[in-house]
Amino acid sequence: MFRLERTGHEDAPTGRRSLAHTPHGADIRATSGGHGINLLGTLMAAAERGAVVKDDLVELHADDLRGSLRRGRESNLIVFVVDTSGSMSARSRVRAVTGAVTSMLTDAYQRRDKVAVIAVNGAQPTLVLPPTGSVDVARRRLDTMPVGGRTPLAEGLLMALDLLEREHRREPGRRALLVVMTDGEDTSDAGAPGIVTACRRIVRAGLSGNLVIDCEGRMKVRKKLAYPLAEQLDAPCVRLSEMNSDNLRVEVRL
Repeated sequence: MFRLERTGHEDAPTGRRSLAHTPHGADIRATSGGHGINLLGTLMAAAERGAVVKDDLVELHADDLRGSLRRGRESNLIVFVVDTSGSMSARSRVRAVTGAVTSMLTDAYQRRDKVAVIAVNGAQPTLVLPPTGSVDVARRRLDTMPVGGRTPLAEGLLMALDLLEREHRREPGRRALLVVMTDGEDTSDAGAPGIVTACRRIVRAGLSGNLVIDCEGRMKVRKKLAYPLAEQLDAPCVRLSEMNSDNLRVEVRL
């Protein structure tokens, strides 16, 4: 399972998906500069300094003050980039992502997640589903997912980066996960060099955790291009053939 735990942003929207060190949640330990005042930690810091009790009082210094490091959960933005170009397995990929997104959105009101879907096919990628937590909107949009044509994967990755940057400006505290469902090949003019450039920009931006789902069909000779793509994105890679809508939902759980 792909998991992400990080230090939470003060403005991070609370939710029930990814673990994070946040202003809310259970106390883990006392720390300098933590949230609130951790009384026990403050007294221990004073004792280590050599403070003494006088008239039932402990003289505290500013350096003695300790807050709490807390662990809670926050909601996330999950961006799917789905290769729906002209291959025999394109429709199975659409069914897989449709089931996963719909399943995840069913409890979005609890987790407060947002999900977006970019379809990669034809002359250029399409933002099929802008970031939303609405199940009804997702179902309507996913029903019209375009299929066939070439594979402008590099452009799809750059579109995802643009979306991540735009959403980060809007909600800087909402951590993102980028899920790329593809066989790893770009059949547009950008080709492999375009993929390398796009991946470098995504990793450099540092706005998302990344996951690649290898959608290459069962062929006698597999190109296995999804694995170098995953390496370029500093991401784990799993096979679509080993997954279904249910365990895809588990796999992308932060």
